[in-house]
Amino acid sequence: MTVATIPAPFLRTQEIPNLTFDATRDRFDASWRDPLSMLLGLGRAAGADFIEFFLERNQYISCMAEDDAITGISPRLVTGAGVRVFKGKGDCYVSTNDLTFHGLRAAMEKALSIMGLLLPGPAASIPETNLELLRDYATAKEKDAWLAACSSMQEMGDVLLSANASLAKQGSHVQARRSGYFRDWQEVLVAASDGTFARDIRLTQSVGCNLLCADGEHRSSIGQRAGDTSDSGFLRTWNYEQMAHDITESAGKMLYADYVESGNYPIIMANHFGGVIFHEACGHLLETTQIERGTTPFIDKKGEKIAHENLTAWDEGLSDDAFGTIDMDDEGMPTQRTLLIENGILKNFLSDRAGSMRTGHPRTGSGRRQSYTYAAASRMRNTYIAPGDFTNEELFNSIDKGIYCKKMGGGSVGPTGQFNFGVDEAYLIENGKISKPLKGATLIGEAKEVMQRISMCSEDVSLAPGFCGSISGSIYVTVGQPHIKVDSITVGGR
Repeated sequence: MTVATIPAPFLRTQEIPNLTFDATRDRFDASWRDPLSMLLGLGRAAGADFIEFFLERNQYISCMAEDDAITGISPRLVTGAGVRVFKGKGDCYVSTNDLTFHGLRAAMEKALSIMGLLLPGPAASIPETNLELLRDYATAKEKDAWLAACSSMQEMGDVLLSANASLAKQGSHVQARRSGYFRDWQEVLVAASDGTFARDIRLTQSVGCNLLCADGEHRSSIGQRAGDTSDSGFLRTWNYEQMAHDITESAGKMLYADYVESGNYPIIMANHFGGVIFHEACGHLLETTQIERGTTPFIDKKGEKIAHENLTAWDEGLSDDAFGTIDMDDEGMPTQRTLLIENGILKNFLSDRAGSMRTGHPRTGSGRRQSYTYAAASRMRNTYIAPGDFTNEELFNSIDKGIYCKKMGGGSVGPTGQFNFGVDEAYLIENGKISKPLKGATLIGEAKEVMQRISMCSEDVSLAPGFCGSISGSIYVTVGQPHIKVDSITVGGR
């Protein structure tokens, strides 16, 4: 986008309708500085306390293979922008597909009017906002070449069919095989009245398999997924043979497993995707959106003990290739590492701009959104329990009779931390040893109680890709933990 002629240093309101800009949608770069700085100045002149523009270009494609056929290819192209206007502690968000100067101005005027603000009279002077020099993470890290280097549609299909063939070869009593892949490429530009002017490109890819096995009345269903950010060749290096081996081995063990008996048990939860319970049952309660709603039991617990003294937890956007890794959040703030809990003591909440303004907790680079159609909100990135001082052997030896939860499934969480999660692969622990496989287990509990019962953490932290839905849409996150011991939890079964 290039500006025509801009009288310096001020414009009159009456001159703005006559300005013309050559809008381009093929790249967000420094040429967007002049029109956005002018719009931000116009909004401030209308009486807004703060204004932010978020521009996005997105290319998404997914591919699905079922048994020995490709059953779906779904592409999506998106371009748009959103503008957020703050006045006092209130705000309004309006989005548009029109990225011309006048389209962006119309969206901002709509947001201003909703907040009860009007543009100044025709003779008013409109100073431009002094934006920083473009902070371009995409160019600095050579991200502009990522999209062209990704796998073609033909390659996607070939790899997924090979994965399904491997499931058939390695599995027994196979009823259905499914493999799926998606690639999500996003370019964003953030400009705000505090001078923020930043650009980034994100590339998120994920691939996974699901296997259904059946023998008479016996059934088992196991899935596994891998994910990556920043590696254009991710699909080409995916070890689908190893994933097929892991899935078929688990499905075979669960096919004839006994059903678990309901009761209260000590449990050991495996690393990797086991961290989904901490993410869902506790992580969300540490977002400032929950403080604003008054729905977190930890609202006034900063500096107090909320978990066992052996538990420390982090949220960050820095881990190489992890699903929640970002160079900047969707408000243009550089990413960082945030200590959530240290030795059981609540240290920090996750905060975006609005959350910081309304709760007083400092911003943590956690303002995230699914797309330009959502305003940013405080969200997790890579969230995990830190490694502890125990070995896995010590965890198992501490249990006479309990349950080993090796692979977690789906579940649900209430607004204040009540949860239930299915366990896809579980085993009985007897006298410190893994014995027979179990199926049908559901973990039931409440965050503020279970956090106090995580008494032992091993050293083998592992991260897993995940998807998180909340007020600002569905975003990519990482969950994780080492093997952990929960002293007692309700297990639903038969």
